[in-house]
Amino acid sequence: MDRQDVQRTVYQITMVTVVAVVVGSIASLAAIGFVDAVLWLNDALLVSPYARIQAEDHHALVVAATVAVPTVGGLLVGLIVRWLVRERRALAPPDAILAAQTRRPAPRFRSGLASTLAALVSLGCGASVGQYGPLVYLGAMFGNVAGRIRLNLRHQRSIAIACGVAAAIATAFNAPIAGLVFAHEVILRHYSLRAFAPVTVASATGYIIANVIFDRPALFLVSFERVEHSYEFVLFALEGVLCAGLAVTFMLLLRASASLAGRYPVPSWLKPATAGGILGLVALWIPEVLGIGQETLRFATIEGAFGVGELALIIAAKLLVTALCIGFGFVGGVFSPALLIGILFGAFYGLVLPYLLPLPYSGLEVYAICGMMALASSVIGAPLTTILIVFELTRSYDLTIAAMVAVVFSNLISYRVMGRSLFDLQLRARGFDLSLGRDKAILENHPIRDYHTRAFTTARLGETVVAVRQRLVDDDRTEAMVLDSAGLFRGMVRLQQLVAAPADIAIDSRVMTDVTRFREDTTVWRSMELLRGFLGEAVPLTGNDGHLIGVVPEEAVIRAYLEIVHDLREEENEAA
Repeated sequence: MDRQDVQRTVYQITMVTVVAVVVGSIASLAAIGFVDAVLWLNDALLVSPYARIQAEDHHALVVAATVAVPTVGGLLVGLIVRWLVRERRALAPPDAILAAQTRRPAPRFRSGLASTLAALVSLGCGASVGQYGPLVYLGAMFGNVAGRIRLNLRHQRSIAIACGVAAAIATAFNAPIAGLVFAHEVILRHYSLRAFAPVTVASATGYIIANVIFDRPALFLVSFERVEHSYEFVLFALEGVLCAGLAVTFMLLLRASASLAGRYPVPSWLKPATAGGILGLVALWIPEVLGIGQETLRFATIEGAFGVGELALIIAAKLLVTALCIGFGFVGGVFSPALLIGILFGAFYGLVLPYLLPLPYSGLEVYAICGMMALASSVIGAPLTTILIVFELTRSYDLTIAAMVAVVFSNLISYRVMGRSLFDLQLRARGFDLSLGRDKAILENHPIRDYHTRAFTTARLGETVVAVRQRLVDDDRTEAMVLDSAGLFRGMVRLQQLVAAPADIAIDSRVMTDVTRFREDTTVWRSMELLRGFLGEAVPLTGNDGHLIGVVPEEAVIRAYLEIVHDLREEENEAA
């Protein structure tokens, strides 16, 4: 390695480390500020159980706030999304995945800030949505800003986005390994060392800021020694199967709610207020459905905190109101609700088991944690991340193994039924399908028009054979693109068709109209499919209005495919 190579390597290592530390620090501080702001609003607006208990002497005020706060909050969310978010929809983890996987322009920073504000209002007023989805996009947003800075680093944007996401998750869960794996498992979809090293630095930075500097509390605390009986692993597997069914139900409810909201005959900015009003009425009888539900989550692992009937009621209510809130426009994630529903179902499962199988068990905690991670992992498509969250938060090897069994069986089934995750389903609805791998998804989203050329021969309807034939000979080409008087593409004519034709007749009768054609939105993947059986020099590329934009030589299609695939392989496998 010569001196120039050494200098380049030192520069790249230094700059990528700086990016990781800076993005990780900003994302971590932003995540802490966001979470603290949500907690403050929950207390101020009588959403949190602590605030409601403190105000129990003012019963009428609590009742009024329970209905009015989510309703007014929903109205504010609708107005924020309507007037401040350019895309007219809140940005979420699928947008972070899309930004990391493609070269498309990312949403504007203003839209990201407005979406974060809408999520803050949603969570602050008690909407049944999650905080981790907004934190993921918040981290991705700062990573995307760093990705725009000209630092001459390969794959800079995707790595910077992953750094922001990893730091946000590490901060939220006090789990740096889980943050690292989540960024690779959900956002990047690969584990190359080029990305692995900076993302590790960013995740560790987030953990240090959250745990060492600010001493953030853990999501939950459990005291678990070990799985007492080997037959319980069969029960953990069965729990995973049941959680898969519940996860599928949850995702179907989310889809049905969004569909219902689309048919609901009111302006889009009023729909969150409608959901907020219904949520408030439900919360009058079941206050556990309000907000993130961290207190409910922590109580779920305590013996005697909830009865079987209470758990069943809360699970059903939380499923329905979460689907309602997200489908009707409240801004937030699905991870937190999935964690809560999962831990409640796990506790329910643990309480019901002794009645069905009168055998000794290892306690409620292990079944609650297994349920939480099995359901959540199926919804977000991150089995490794959820397993690592258990291990990092509990430091219990036995509990992690039990959760792993439940997670594996849950993901095996939910993947077959619904796909990898809710995020992938949302991306598929936007035309970005990751179900068959990154290669196909990216090729399906890369337009072939980027490879077109204006070097082609044209002919006009009504021209004589001799004129067009001579033009092709002069241009050293064998085919001409035929246009009408308005400049619209009408077909192709080949030199071999004109050789034996009378010289003074028009070319109109020799024009081939049924030819392979690319549109301006044709992708590289689609162009490869259209080239099956193609014979010729180039494929015409036309606009949606029928005008000829240019031509795409067959060689250019192959080159586009090879360049994109090579770039992907380099991103996934290069060390630095």
